[in-house]
Amino acid sequence: MNRRLPNQQLPADLARRLHRALTADKEQLYDCLQDPAPEVLRALLKNPALQQEHLLVLLLRRNLPEDLLKAIYHLDPIRDSRTLKLALVKNPVTPTPIVQTLLPHLHLFELVDLCCRSGASTDQRLAAERTMLLRIESEPLGNCITLARRGTATMVGELLNKGEPRLMEPCLNNPRLKEAASARFLRGPKATAETISIIARHPRWQKRPNLRQSVLRHRHTPLIWFTLWLPKLPLRELRTLLSRQSIPAQQTLIHNELKQRRPE
Repeated sequence: MNRRLPNQQLPADLARRLHRALTADKEQLYDCLQDPAPEVLRALLKNPALQQEHLLVLLLRRNLPEDLLKAIYHLDPIRDSRTLKLALVKNPVTPTPIVQTLLPHLHLFELVDLCCRSGASTDQRLAAERTMLLRIESEPLGNCITLARRGTATMVGELLNKGEPRLMEPCLNNPRLKEAASARFLRGPKATAETISIIARHPRWQKRPNLRQSVLRHRHTPLIWFTLWLPKLPLRELRTLLSRQSIPAQQTLIHNELKQRRPE
């Protein structure tokens, strides 16, 4: 414990640094920002020469105590500066409740960058992702396309589920997209003949056996995919597919393929 009793005197060096933190001019403050003592850092927040650029330098430090970050959050410059809000959010020690309060003030792609930063904490990533999910429906298509290219796995999966044909290619090309998200879309209500075909002809996804099954089970799948894929399916899969199929035209193609096979 470093707490001092009221009648204890400060060490001379610390007292000098505290005084300098309170009275330093704009240039001298940069030296104070590197001081290891939390007392000195708290003192410099009261310095009238303190400006946004000083706070930005201070917030780059990853060893700041939580109470200091809370004090920075309550400073007037934070309220008026999105740049400072972003710097405070990026500090991994900033308490989660403060991060959640600041995230709605950030631009969409600042949130994306926060999610993808190697230094971001898990809480920061999750909070930023939740904030982005709330914005999807109100974002213009151009932003959604960029987000589909750059977003996290969760975000790209949500964009895919919108069923917008112009979002399909960017989502499918995103290396973070999970196969489970593509399968979920194919089981959902927004899959159409057009969007199913986009998945079926995509070089990354067309050879996935589970996705092929999902494509062939969908009632809206164009018949061309049955013509191309049925000859490559094992007999067991053909029979399983037939038992789950209810569309007459699709059933006919499966029956025809079965007739051409020799019994195993």
